[in-house]
Amino acid sequence: ETNLNKSRQKLVTDLARRENLTIRQLYQAIAGARGHWTIWGTPEQIADRLEEWFVNDAADGFNIMPPYLPAGLDDFVELVLPILRERGLFRTEYEGRTLRENLGLLRPVNQFSAAALSSASA
Repeated sequence: ETNLNKSRQKLVTDLARRENLTIRQLYQAIAGARGHWTIWGTPEQIADRLEEWFVNDAADGFNIMPPYLPAGLDDFVELVLPILRERGLFRTEYEGRTLRENLGLLRPVNQFSAAALSSASA
């Protein structure tokens, strides 16, 4: 049993107790999105909800899990992201050329070069 499973189990159990749900009601509440927050509507409505959560510090980012692929993700990218970009909530371009640069991480020393340098100086 992992911490992730324990955490998810606690969230689901707390929801059932708080809402006084039957097993069937709990299943209906979480089955579609596997217990994750679901959002639907027009592209503007979706952007509004994401913005609301973000500006109120309810979230610092989102993992998008469309209900079907690839078209669901394509729709999000083509319809919702332009609205978020327009509002300044999603970047328009990346500054670095690599993921490491965009995350602000230093490039690690090449282990083979480092080993060669240390053996040459010994």
